[in-house]
Amino acid sequence: MAEFILRERRGAVAILTLNRPEVLNAWHTAMRSELVAALEEAEADEGVRAIVMTGAGDRAFGAGQDLNETKTFDPDRAELWIGEWERLYDRIRSLSKPLVMALNGVAAGSAFQVALLGDFRIAHPGVTMGQPEINSGIASTTGPWIMREMLGIARTIDLTLSGRMMDAAEAERIGLINRIVPEERVMEEALSLANELAAKPPVAMRLNKARFREVTEAGFRDCLAAGVRNQRASYATGEPAREMEAFLAARAARKASGG
Repeated sequence: MAEFILRERRGAVAILTLNRPEVLNAWHTAMRSELVAALEEAEADEGVRAIVMTGAGDRAFGAGQDLNETKTFDPDRAELWIGEWERLYDRIRSLSKPLVMALNGVAAGSAFQVALLGDFRIAHPGVTMGQPEINSGIASTTGPWIMREMLGIARTIDLTLSGRMMDAAEAERIGLINRIVPEERVMEEALSLANELAAKPPVAMRLNKARFREVTEAGFRDCLAAGVRNQRASYATGEPAREMEAFLAARAARKASGG
């Protein structure tokens, strides 16, 4: 059976790897479920004091949602889909242990959001990050929520409505990336930081992280309610299916032509 999340332990640090490199680690239901289970396991293990998350391969942390899954949704399935994201995001937000993201390539859409839900982000100069969901017909709610918390409304509008991707230098400049290091040193740097955090007093760590969750909880719940409302309205029009089919067809044509 395929393992969509690889698990490794190095001392007090658990390493979780998104493992669908053939599709740039794009999310589907099974991978989301496996990640929730892996995070729960790391949270319950008293020997784990910090977590590092990364993506398999050298091209992507994650390309976001697998459109081959969502292109067939109807409004009811779209609402269930929001519930799947709620479980994953809530699990990340409720971790008592620090979470370091080792970014190795593109982090787009929901993978960008997951990266932002981590406590620290280590990247290399080739990393790109952004919220391109509008380009494939997906209305954004969780993305704008987390971006507004970190960037303010002006930059959130820019990234949400344009769908543009940022390079690593811009992401670092506006505070989304903590450190940029050479590509071959990303995991080494992430593990070094994770071990430093693992050595901090665990009660203080847990209470600090719980407080960050408390002060952002109302906005998180509001964005989920908006997500259900907006995805139901969007999928009822048929626009997401049309846009995703066009996006996938254009991507296939580029691959066929060698682009």
